[in-house]
Amino acid sequence: MARIVVLGAGIGGVPMAFEMKEVVKKKHEVIVISDSPTFHFVPSNPWVPPKWRKPEDLKIELAPVMKKKGIEFIQKAAVKLDPVNNKVHLADNSSVDYDYLIIATGPRLAFDEVPGLGPEGYTSSVCHVDHAALAAQDWDKFMDDPGPIVIGAVQGASCFGPAYEYLMILETELRKRKIRDKVAMTFVTSEPYIGHLGLGGVGDTKGLLESALRDKTIKWITNAKVDRIEDGMMYVTEVDDNGEEKTKHELPFKHSMMLPAFTGVDAVRNVEAEGLVNPRGFVIVDEHQRNPTFKNIYSVGVCIALPPVEKTPLPVGTPKTGYMIESMVTATAHNIRDELEGKEPSDVPSLSALCLADLGDTGVAFLAVPQIPPRNTTWSSHGKWVHAAKIGFEKYFMRKVRKGISEPFYERMMLKLMGVVRLK
Repeated sequence: MARIVVLGAGIGGVPMAFEMKEVVKKKHEVIVISDSPTFHFVPSNPWVPPKWRKPEDLKIELAPVMKKKGIEFIQKAAVKLDPVNNKVHLADNSSVDYDYLIIATGPRLAFDEVPGLGPEGYTSSVCHVDHAALAAQDWDKFMDDPGPIVIGAVQGASCFGPAYEYLMILETELRKRKIRDKVAMTFVTSEPYIGHLGLGGVGDTKGLLESALRDKTIKWITNAKVDRIEDGMMYVTEVDDNGEEKTKHELPFKHSMMLPAFTGVDAVRNVEAEGLVNPRGFVIVDEHQRNPTFKNIYSVGVCIALPPVEKTPLPVGTPKTGYMIESMVTATAHNIRDELEGKEPSDVPSLSALCLADLGDTGVAFLAVPQIPPRNTTWSSHGKWVHAAKIGFEKYFMRKVRKGISEPFYERMMLKLMGVVRLK
């Protein structure tokens, strides 16, 4: 009996555990290690600060779900990987041995790379549900004394969608409260243009998002390098197409949320053995999601290494979105099953993207097959239906987690009719 360890229990780790157990059933052992007792539905974090959601609405206790599926759940923090000896060392000085390891930790939030950035500095965050809860407190203070708002993503960021969502959700909330006229809003991003999203744009995301910002009288600064943040003031250098300084900006704010760059988590990025991670601590994988050096280690989700889709004046990472991650999950489960049966891995994830971005009372949807260009299919649209669809997706995904299901047959069939599949 092989021991398969999944490190992490987020958007990638939880479906990974469910699908891996479904594939191997009782023949092999599946173990999940997580520093949190709960699963968090991260895509809904931007709804927490304006009280559209409570933090507890987005959490699911993992131990009962895992027990029901026959998966061992270890709620402890991992502090170090030892890929040479096939061990995961935990914070209580214990360790877990594995035959196969699937790294699904998500990222480390690199707030430290910009002075004053993050919840311990002067800006809010919606990257974690606990950060969103702190942002809600900051939002309450803001409502007592409204003023300028600055939202965006710093240089090196690879996840831009939540910044656009949070910006437009707050704009909608201000209009509902009849105080939008009291608040100047600015979007600051390292993207070379609005709607780039780290993907070179998808369909007409440039036009759709620029139009949305113009319609709501929101100013923007692209190719923006955030130099530092002080209490109530952000210092930004706008660069030209060659990355040379163009304009200096001093942006006052009463409320700000800036997405950080990511790195690998400490337990992974500080591994002593060479060949597991790149210089930023992201796990190196081949087309089968397997590490080329340590062939019993796979990785899925935000923690894998992907190159930028194109050269940009400032560092802009490639996002790893929901359905793209799910395709990694399915490929990994199938490939480990094949290895257990004495075969070589053969399944390759489609890396397709099907995204719903809520913009308060409307939204933008896009489909990219695959997510990274060149693409076979590119489509984007907008409308109030996207806002409703995002709410529906939240309920649906959390129901899947509670039921311990990765991909119901009806979901697979419906998406296949749209030309969206998990495997190439």
